[in-house]
Amino acid sequence: MNAFLDAPRNPTAIDGDIVDHEFSFGPADFDRVRKLIYQRAGISLHEGKRAMVYSRLSRRLRETGHRSFKDYLQWLESATGPAADQEWEQFVNSLTTNLTAFFREEHHFLAFAEALKAFKGKPPRVWCNAASTGEEPYSIAMVLAEELGEHSGARLIASDIDTKVLSTARRGVYTADARGLSPERLKRHFLRGTGANAGFIRIKPDLARMIDFRPFNLMTPNWSMGEPFDMVFCRNVMIYFDHDTQRQVLRRIHGVMRPGGLLFVGHSENFTDARELFVLRGKTIYQRV
Repeated sequence: MNAFLDAPRNPTAIDGDIVDHEFSFGPADFDRVRKLIYQRAGISLHEGKRAMVYSRLSRRLRETGHRSFKDYLQWLESATGPAADQEWEQFVNSLTTNLTAFFREEHHFLAFAEALKAFKGKPPRVWCNAASTGEEPYSIAMVLAEELGEHSGARLIASDIDTKVLSTARRGVYTADARGLSPERLKRHFLRGTGANAGFIRIKPDLARMIDFRPFNLMTPNWSMGEPFDMVFCRNVMIYFDHDTQRQVLRRIHGVMRPGGLLFVGHSENFTDARELFVLRGKTIYQRV
């Protein structure tokens, strides 16, 4: 998931409320937001996120024409139809975070490349369930292409709850100085923009075709993912969940993986208390029991 956006404009706290010249945002409003985002996306917001929530959701009040957080949240909970569905999507998009880069936590990609040696002639099924703006799934696809070839038949499902960042990911366009890319990978896997597109790079079509981008909410009760996955990347997602939600998601991931499959998680995530599901096999790499 990604970095927090801007802070609210010159907010002032008065008796627990955040007040500026536009909207008041009291403890009851914040608690209501926390409840709704937890129900929708499993995200646990602590008290330190109040200013972030105000900053992001005040934009939704302006967009929808509501004059208070109370009115906006009341409408969100009671409205039905396409407009309400779209606003729920915007609500979730506003409160999810996206911090990513190409080949972030490089040791995972070295271990992934090593694991792919067992799949020569038999393409693996891989899932990246926090695709964000695409840097992570494209990094995975580059390793798949380098180890097995662009036409090996390997396919990657890349999902995210945030539909806005998925649109960016599908485009596959980045600035030419994007972090984490070697000159060799830039040359092999990207097209350089010219003219009005100078300073930008685009993923080559053969690599882009390896990835199926789709929206997906990890809180969905019934996962229908097709054949079991050999490897799953679920990195820096669980840090936004409480312990019970983490265990729930781990059980569901376990259920869509092959025995012996590898689960790659974030650098600050530790699931050694779930040994009946996954056992540690490397630095933040677990194996499905």
